[in-house]
Parts: sequence; C-alpha cells; structure tokens
Amino acid sequence: MKVLLISDMLKDFMEEGGALYCGEESRKIIPFIKEKTDECRKSGCKVIYMCDAHADDDKEFRMFGAHAVKGSEGAKIIEELCPEEVDIIVEKTTLSAFHNTGLDRILKKLEPDEVDVVGVCASICVMDAVGALMVRGYKVVVYRDGIADFDREAHGFALKRMERVYGAEIR
Repeated sequence: MKVLLISDMLKDFMEEGGALYCGEESRKIIPFIKEKTDECRKSGCKVIYMCDAHADDDKEFRMFGAHAVKGSEGAKIIEELCPEEVDIIVEKTTLSAFHNTGLDRILKKLEPDEVDVVGVCASICVMDAVGALMVRGYKVVVYRDGIADFDREAHGFALKRMERVYGAEIR
C-alpha cells in the first residue's frame, strides 16, 4: 500500500496575501496534487496531510515570521485540496513531520511499501520529511510537479539532496 504525504498546502503558503506565500509559481502544483490525491483515494492508498499548527508565540517565528497559527485562517488547508473523511490530518509545530506529531506511529500501523511526497516548501518541510522517512527505511517518491518553494535555488538544491543523499526517487 502507498501513502501520499501532503506537506503544508495551507492558505498561509499557497494563497496570495498568506503570511509565507510561496508565490504564483507555487500554485501550479495544486492541480497535480489534486490529481494524485484523487488517484490515491481511488486505489485505496492513504492520504496524510501534514499541517503547520503553531502557537501564537512559536520560536520558529523568529526565523520565518508568524504563519499558520493554530486555528487561524492561514493554517487551513486550501479549498482545492479539501480533505475527505477518510484522510488523516497531522498537525506539526516544527519543520519536522515527525517531531511530536504521531506520524511515526501512523506509518508503522499502515505499513506502506512506498511514501509519495508532495507539497511545500521543497527546501524546508518537504526535504526534512523525506530525510526522516528515508532514515526510517521507507521507499520515498517525490513528484517534481508536486513540490514548490519560494526560493528557486533552494528548490533545486532540495531536489538534488533528496535524490542523492536521501535516495528518494524523483519523478
């Protein structure tokens, strides 16, 4: 069974005026992710949304500014990718998909033979998730058309690192 891990497709990252808007270019990944999500559900694989959900005074804000504050409009998943009842939503308070999130437990229970990764930001949360997945022994596929970043140079570096260092398959 496959798992589709969707990273931070939240209003603060994906909508103009969002606190950490990744830019108009990032919006091009939405139809691809929607297609992958629909395919995944039809084939019986599990969709997991990883979502920033920060406290008002989160230390991360020193570096990135306030964003995705738990309960805020900016912390909501964009409407185009609205989760269904069968999907899993995991909130995270750090860059890590695994730190105090329960994701490790969820994946151990699901026992996927592959974890496909999409979302933003390629050079931050996506890359960190891929590294953590590889350390845990999962086969990881990253879809080039399904990831974006607000920094084009960092995006390229992230793709190289995920492939060359973490052994992810880039499609």
